[in-house]
Amino acid sequence: MTPASPTPPARASAEFIAIACGGTGGHLFPGLAVAEQLVKRGCAVTLLVSPKEVDQQAVKNAQGVEVVTLPAVALQSGSRIAFLRGCWQSWRAARKLFQARPPHAVLAMGGFTSASPILAARSLGAKTFLHESNTIPGRANRWLARLVDQAFVGFPSAISRLHVREATMTGTPVRVEFTATCASHTVVCRTALGLDPAKPVLLVMGGSQGASGINEMILSALPILAQRAPHWQWLHLAGTQDVDKVKQAYSAHGLNAVVHPFLAQMNLALGAATVAVSRAGASSLAELAAMRLPSLLVPFPYAADNHQFHNARAFAETGAALMLEQRDATPEKVAGLLLELVENIAVRESIQTELAQWHAPKAAEQIAEMILRSVSRSAEFLPRVSPGTQSPRNEFRTPLQYATPA
Repeated sequence: MTPASPTPPARASAEFIAIACGGTGGHLFPGLAVAEQLVKRGCAVTLLVSPKEVDQQAVKNAQGVEVVTLPAVALQSGSRIAFLRGCWQSWRAARKLFQARPPHAVLAMGGFTSASPILAARSLGAKTFLHESNTIPGRANRWLARLVDQAFVGFPSAISRLHVREATMTGTPVRVEFTATCASHTVVCRTALGLDPAKPVLLVMGGSQGASGINEMILSALPILAQRAPHWQWLHLAGTQDVDKVKQAYSAHGLNAVVHPFLAQMNLALGAATVAVSRAGASSLAELAAMRLPSLLVPFPYAADNHQFHNARAFAETGAALMLEQRDATPEKVAGLLLELVENIAVRESIQTELAQWHAPKAAEQIAEMILRSVSRSAEFLPRVSPGTQSPRNEFRTPLQYATPA
């Protein structure tokens, strides 16, 4: 696999599209995929993200876009005042940004960074959109649905749960590096990650919120798996808190394991893997489907509205994955399911066939085109960007991250 060619900065006279996509990887990565397509079409794109580490790490390699950090914080128990303060400050920052350079459209990907930019954009007459990746829409998107011009959804069941003017089933966008053709380059991916190309690889990933439970589940099953599958290799993304503990556990059982807190090149991880153990966030599921990677899905039990359970069940009911609830994850059951996935070629091939129905290869392109068509239809009512217009610097802005032409 060769890296994608750098994309030159968009023209100053292009349509200006802002994408609010921070908070979790599940919001951010689909937003990046849409941004890639808008940049290809000559748009000026600004990503609006949160101060969270997952956002700041993920946007480091974003090309051809501007990145602005808003001071939004998630709503958690005991943090209502901080949440409201963050919403107010984010609205002021977004409005200041948009007043200086009025956007033609704003796309919200869900989560706590979404509301303020949509409200600021509406007050200036911009077209507004949202994307909902999950089967059960999140609180932010349920509230925003009444305000936006159009919604895009990853699962058909989400449409009936959104009170929106217009909804379109697009699937969940994935970045261009997540393709089934990349998955065929197993040797390249494994070599790049320091793994033996000839031996099976089990990828373990808990996502930005749910790594701890996955870690404990896998470590409890290691004594069984070390005896029955000592030849397996492990690629384990353990999160920042558990890295040392996880490394020590693999070492104690004499297993070959590569352990990282986080891996930016997830296309390499999925391309190297024989099987994955994963949470069931919609973005992760879309990437698994794109790469045709068989998986054991363990929904994060504390996700809002238990949406990961419903995501995983949709995949499992169609034969596109195996599913195990965390409360039922005994060491024996975990080991048995993983042995079936890794050692039974027929099971894996069946899952790979069913995964094809969940991959929407044109989702990002479709969303980009629909946004631009909507902007074009109402062009006479929208603010235009004059050549040479520049957005002002403010305390929430990160440096422009334009690609260097090859």
